[in-house]
Amino acid sequence: MSAPRIFTVAAEPSGDLLALEVITVIRQKQPDAIFEGIGGEETEKAGIISPIDVSPLSVFGMLAGLKIYGTVIKLADAAVDAIIAFDPDIVVLIDSWGFMVRVAERLRKRAPQIKIVKLVGPQVWATRPGRAKTMARLVDHMICIHAMEAPYYEPLGLPVTVMGNPALSRAQPGNPAALHAATGLAPDQPILLVLPGSRQSEIELTAPALVEAARLIKAARSDITVVFAPAPSVRDAFTARFPNSGLIGLTAPRHVDRYDIMASADYALACSGTVTSELAVQGVPFLVGYRAGWFTYFLVRKFLYKLVHVTLLNIAADDTAIVPEFVQDELNPEAMAKTALAILNDPEARVAQLAAQEKALSRMGEGDQNAPDIAAEAILSVLSAP
Repeated sequence: MSAPRIFTVAAEPSGDLLALEVITVIRQKQPDAIFEGIGGEETEKAGIISPIDVSPLSVFGMLAGLKIYGTVIKLADAAVDAIIAFDPDIVVLIDSWGFMVRVAERLRKRAPQIKIVKLVGPQVWATRPGRAKTMARLVDHMICIHAMEAPYYEPLGLPVTVMGNPALSRAQPGNPAALHAATGLAPDQPILLVLPGSRQSEIELTAPALVEAARLIKAARSDITVVFAPAPSVRDAFTARFPNSGLIGLTAPRHVDRYDIMASADYALACSGTVTSELAVQGVPFLVGYRAGWFTYFLVRKFLYKLVHVTLLNIAADDTAIVPEFVQDELNPEAMAKTALAILNDPEARVAQLAAQEKALSRMGEGDQNAPDIAAEAILSVLSAP
């Protein structure tokens, strides 16, 4: 049997990281596997140089998506050209529903013999359950994060593997001393961490409130050091958008591991996303902020999204607010600063939130195996199937 040829497609930083993790496991299990792919900095670490730049796809919101619709179509066509040129046995499409469904549609028409795996399904349990039918039509296997997703696909004949939450699989404890050492801070220096997002739209819409809340907290607690940690994909955009952030705090050095940065924090202000679960794993209390474009928010809340909360920890806790959320019109810097200071100034409240986060984390776990291991095994099983 010839060496398997695998093509991965990741359009956003979180998917790019998951791609690297899965590629690493597959290479351990199948050393002769040949990879090419589309991605970013993380998959470059695996020696995979993306033939196209997908950074314009890191936007959120319907209006933002409409503005780059032409770019999405152009990149989807380019992605399929690259896939067909490589002639893989299997393609793994990672997260990023809007882009990946267009890639899958084009690939099915142009090269139906290539097997397709969707890694991380659309949130059919929260919005648009009809997307399950689309996936059943376009892909050969679905790898989900949550067990509650499987019943949406299985009646449609689409095989499903539940891998669990990748953020929980990355649960190696961070070293809080690393950030202090890298920045010259005293070992006992209290740190307020600000995680402003990984998309350009988040830097524009959500980050301003997080930065202002950090300024207010610093004004009330001069002993606290504020540390900004934008995702690498938007680090330059954050610096350009907030040129005076250095008057409030410092930006985490590039070379310090992201989990070490998280572990150093006494409290965090976080843009909604994967980082929220990662903060919980590192034992950090935090609040969540998020703002989408008004049109997107109206449509999602009015017609699509069924749940009250947006943070996975809160959803896992029966859709209750164990982590404070400040979404859309409630994204208020004064209210966020007040909430953060209440935890920073009250050890008992801190312990209570951490206990609730830990309980929610335990409910999010899907098994003893790491998510990338489960995903890799599923991909290899699809490869070996007739």
